[in-house]
Formats: sequence, C-alpha cells, structure tokens
Amino acid sequence: MSRPINIRKAIRSFKYAGMGIYGLFRHENNARIHLIACILVVIAGVIFHISATEWCFIVIQIGLVCAAEAINTAIEKLADVVSPDYHIAIKDVKDVAAAAVLILAISAVIVGGIIFIPKIIIMVI
Repeated sequence: MSRPINIRKAIRSFKYAGMGIYGLFRHENNARIHLIACILVVIAGVIFHISATEWCFIVIQIGLVCAAEAINTAIEKLADVVSPDYHIAIKDVKDVAAAAVLILAISAVIVGGIIFIPKIIIMVI
C-alpha cells in the first residue's frame, strides 16, 4: 500500500528549488548571460510570431541550457567544498561540466538559427 503525498513536504521542496533558481540567476554570471539570451529569444519569438511547434523547441532548449547551468554550478560548488585546493581531477570535472553547458548552448543557438534565420531573411527581402 502506498503512502499519501505529503503536501507540506512537497511545498517545502518547491520553495527550496525556487531559492536555488533565484540564487543561480542572482549569483552566477553565466546563468545571467543565459537569462538575458532567453529573454531576447522570447521577445524575438513574439515579434516573429513563431508557431506552437517552434515555441516547443525554444522552450525545450531554454530549459535544457538553464538546467545544465544549474547542474554545472552545483558540481562546481560541491567540488570547491570537497577540494578547496587545486586538484587536477577536480579541474577536469569542472571543465567537463562546463563543456556540457557549452554543448547545449551551441545546440540552442543552432535551433534558434533554424527557426529565426528564415524569418529574418523573409523580413529583409
């Protein structure tokens, strides 16, 4: 028999997650850069009247990049606690986590290009 959902615990979990999101964009420079890019893309989506399917792709890309940035930040903070001194293995872990964010950011730029470049070309012609 399963236990019922603890609503208070769930609400508390959402509160902590919200604090994490706030801290991410408040204190992490790269996260703020991604947030600015997100806002610009949303504005462009509204201006160019992108389709529901295109919005889905944009939202997925935004979510992936932001989630990757959050995971990267968590890994970096944990690594700094585990090994405050320089350690080559910790450097490698941080570099690979940052690479994951970069890979997703490049993917997002490509998706944005596929969606927006044809619309920009039509507008210019």
